[in-house]
Amino acid sequence: MPEILLHYIWEHCLWAGYAQQTVDGLPVEIISVGEHNRDAGPDYSHARIRIGDQEWVGNIELHIHSSDWYRHKHHQDRAYDTIILHVVRDADKQVFNSQGKAIPQCALRYPDGQDYLTGLLADAMRMDSPEGRIGCAQQLLDDPLLMTEGWRKRLLRKRLDCKRSSIEHLLEITRGSWEHAFYISLARNFGFHTNSVPFEELAIATPLSAIRKHRDNLFQLTAMLLGQSGLPIADEQMAREYAFLRNKFSLTPIDGSLWKLGRIRPQNSPERRIRQFANLMHRSEFLFSRVIEMPDIDALVELFSMDGLSRASIDILLINTVLPYKYAYACAGGKDAADSYQASRVPMQMMEQIAAEDNTIIRQWKMLGQIVRSAADSQALLHLYQNYCQHHECVNCEVGYRIFIENHLSWIQ
Repeated sequence: MPEILLHYIWEHCLWAGYAQQTVDGLPVEIISVGEHNRDAGPDYSHARIRIGDQEWVGNIELHIHSSDWYRHKHHQDRAYDTIILHVVRDADKQVFNSQGKAIPQCALRYPDGQDYLTGLLADAMRMDSPEGRIGCAQQLLDDPLLMTEGWRKRLLRKRLDCKRSSIEHLLEITRGSWEHAFYISLARNFGFHTNSVPFEELAIATPLSAIRKHRDNLFQLTAMLLGQSGLPIADEQMAREYAFLRNKFSLTPIDGSLWKLGRIRPQNSPERRIRQFANLMHRSEFLFSRVIEMPDIDALVELFSMDGLSRASIDILLINTVLPYKYAYACAGGKDAADSYQASRVPMQMMEQIAAEDNTIIRQWKMLGQIVRSAADSQALLHLYQNYCQHHECVNCEVGYRIFIENHLSWIQ
């Protein structure tokens, strides 16, 4: 039985109607299966379960056999100390985390007829194909122009509006400080998805005021941020400097086990990214103000250029942090709605000057005949996929509506 099938059964709640229990006989109630993690680390995060009378929120790991836990060396990885339930098909061995604590296990019960499972496997495999994920795939293959330019532009604005809402929420937390909110968002995106959460925690735990007081000294900035990361500092002089700064500002480092270290290329290692972030803070005082004032992409690229940071990485920072902030600031700064709308078009036009992202979702759209010329296109298509296709919101999608109208007119005729 492939593990992808067990994931499919778990994620689609095909165990519903079957009483679940731990291998020790305690009843298990699955309240939420959690969010699927496709990067290094536990399979599902933010799951909610009840074991006996105790409710738990945390991470879930799935394996066909319990012994796979040891085969994958999870017992040596602190990232798996947060597992609240080990879900398996065959509980052939008791498992422990890196602290020697036993992990509760559940041998999942579900319909297990051979024909039924064979059909499920076909469904699960289709989940990895564009045709299985995008409802109008065949129609787009037949007529790629069903996706109009106008719909793409509206999707891009919707994408930026969603990011603007997140920025506004962060502004509430930072008491209206655009500089502080930008500092936290930029740190999060310096984690480049894999380590976005610990990078954000690092920025929250390291006040911008402390960063500014030592901005002129790169060594001290690096010591402060590396120390706050909770990662070990090999350089003794830097470790001593952090001890001094920690005492000076009453700092508390984050949990170093939050960082994902497995399957990461050396250029993307947390320590390397933290050093680059320190370098950026060192070189650029009042970074947000400078970003807002810069009129073109070339100037923004130059601002973020440094050793070890590729143009592709800079583009990601521009797409996910810089241009959304320029958009949000333009929307907030206009004298009236018309002024705000006009000003907000500038960052949208700047998106057209950045190379398109390359990921599995964008490659699926390309397979369906969609031309992806720039980040404006890739951001629009990402928003369409994540907010419409995945939630079967075809009735609210222009493509779905056009297909419906064409079929309806055909039926009338």
